[in-house]
Amino acid sequence: MSRAPITALLWVALSCSVPHLAANSPPAAAARPPNIVVIFCDDLGYADIGCYGAKGYKTPNIDRLARQGIRFTDFYVPQGVCSASRAALLTGCYPNRVGILGALSPDAKMGLNTNELTIARMLKTRGYATAIYGKWHLGRPPQFLPPAHGFDEYFGLPYSNDMWPKHPQSPTNYPPLPLLEGTNVVQWMPDQSQLTTWYTDRAVKFIESNRDRPFFLYVPHNMPHVPLFVSEKFAGKSKRGLFGDVIEEIDWSVGEILAALQRQHLEENTLVIFSSDNGPWLSYGDHAGSAGHLREGKATEFEGGVREPFIARWPGHIPAGRVCREPAMTIDLLPTIARLAGAILSTNKIDGLDIWPLLSGRRGVKTPHESLLFYWGNELHAIRSGPWKLHFPHGYVRPVPAGHGGAPGRMMDLETGAALYNLEKDPGEKRNLIRDGGNIGSILAGMQNSAERARTDLGDALTKRKGAGLREPGRVEGIARKQ
Repeated sequence: MSRAPITALLWVALSCSVPHLAANSPPAAAARPPNIVVIFCDDLGYADIGCYGAKGYKTPNIDRLARQGIRFTDFYVPQGVCSASRAALLTGCYPNRVGILGALSPDAKMGLNTNELTIARMLKTRGYATAIYGKWHLGRPPQFLPPAHGFDEYFGLPYSNDMWPKHPQSPTNYPPLPLLEGTNVVQWMPDQSQLTTWYTDRAVKFIESNRDRPFFLYVPHNMPHVPLFVSEKFAGKSKRGLFGDVIEEIDWSVGEILAALQRQHLEENTLVIFSSDNGPWLSYGDHAGSAGHLREGKATEFEGGVREPFIARWPGHIPAGRVCREPAMTIDLLPTIARLAGAILSTNKIDGLDIWPLLSGRRGVKTPHESLLFYWGNELHAIRSGPWKLHFPHGYVRPVPAGHGGAPGRMMDLETGAALYNLEKDPGEKRNLIRDGGNIGSILAGMQNSAERARTDLGDALTKRKGAGLREPGRVEGIARKQ
């Protein structure tokens, strides 16, 4: 497969509706398109699932999903933080392209622009029923909530579960936490120990109600984002304390969704995807997950902040027990799902590429990306090309020491200079090949050229560049744009 340059990521609409025929090709668009289930955790670390090396608790349902499908070792989010990561997942765009950066506050007078094509809105054109049960975090004003972005049903929290008056550091900064149904508040300060159960029950009922039509089910759990909560049925069950209990309940939720698909005889017509929005929030110590052998965690663009577990299952179309070591990213899901559903993309530029050849487990297939970009806000911090990852000089944070019992630790501001790592040999980003020397001139030159094209398109605050390809987020009328 040829590699597309990063400046040419606009996918031709026709290519998503006419898949190449092969032994493991998806069904033709004329047949009923597959159901799509995306289960998306919050602050789940790379090593927080059994099949990725977790210890002290069990995840049998998620591990079974991996045994029955494919597991990626080098799957990424483009920014290691909530709102930006979710914008990328749903739009197929780098988050800075669509103007969603960081983690939106409850009082933010902005959100994901309704001109953006989301997975849900795209699938509505193919007759899909669509639902989200869980965390949104792409705008609290009603005009930016899920019903405005193609979702028929919405039940959940509009932003992170720590944005409430019980915050351990800044309780006065946040209003009472709302639980929403559609655009209406159905509870203030809900019992968070019930969130995973509520989302799961809704997901199962949605599957049962829509068994006779294609559906898109998006379950973005609030957990294991702090503050951690777990229902009585899992409290104290693991050997990893409250964090392990929470993960075991998420695994139970996955099992309930898989069982519902089996009862409705929908397994062979459903693509199930499991991943998370960013790495572990290491500041919270024993209430945080683990990035394993990877460096740093959430709020950084090192591997621990942006490399995530990713598992996909679709019996009959994804071979069981496969492992993919090629790099891919959440931005790739929208164009890939478009291909499977026979949907047509909008004319707005997207950054993701069709990774069905990788997802379907074909041997010898390479990533379609020449490069993957890692921004923090509008700062270009790093770029990956093949096995190489180049960091540009930038600041980052590290907890010293980490917190305990639900309280965060103190964050230390650090700096990195230019650094090149070979992730195949050094996934922990320990050996800087620029510092060590060696024959890396041509590698650096090629990656610098890719970075320059990215800066022209998406900008880079570190080099004071404004991108030509940026789009505005949605804004509440009458609110001036912050410069």
